[in-house]
Amino acid sequence: MSDLSDIRREYTQGGLRRANLPVNPMDLFEQWMQQAKDAQLSDPTAMCVATVDEDGQPFQRIVLLKKFDDNGFVFFTNLESRKAKQIATNSKISLLFPWHPLERQVAVLGKAEPLSMLDVAKYFMSRPKDSQIAAWVSKQSSKISARQALEGKFAEMKAKFAQGEVPLPKFWGGYLVRPASIEFWQGGEHRLHDRFIYTKTDADWNIDRLAP
Repeated sequence: MSDLSDIRREYTQGGLRRANLPVNPMDLFEQWMQQAKDAQLSDPTAMCVATVDEDGQPFQRIVLLKKFDDNGFVFFTNLESRKAKQIATNSKISLLFPWHPLERQVAVLGKAEPLSMLDVAKYFMSRPKDSQIAAWVSKQSSKISARQALEGKFAEMKAKFAQGEVPLPKFWGGYLVRPASIEFWQGGEHRLHDRFIYTKTDADWNIDRLAP
């Protein structure tokens, strides 16, 4: 077994104080997202999406956030994928934004709601054409014999849709994750990290500091 116990560093880039927190967590998320973009992090919109199957087995994967507002967080996927099938049986979901170079992470707990066909179509038509074609090619999470099968199908579909627009597949959609809680983590010296959790109430958000 490899011993990794000596790999560590101090977190010294900054702190997070209660007096500086906005009432609405989405305001702080927007600020942190902008700072992640300004820092030119690789894939600042990448988030780990965790779902649970019918046996209680958790699954995680990296998905790109495509939109956020006061209602929550939006992502798109194949509706026949493993994540979509698990959401269909258990809509509880977790999102994690791992902004390591900024010594930050944001953890979201909530429920996923299917987006309207209009919202899905609007986003799908904004994608590059090759990405639209790829949505038709991949039966996400299914077993395939070889990569050549994907490449052959892609070439076939690219020829089919060479002229005109690529139609929206019936099996492609998206979700709005309505947050029940949002936790902001900022690394601190001596492992005394700053953690604040916003918890949704009927009318507003409660804010609590958590021990590191």
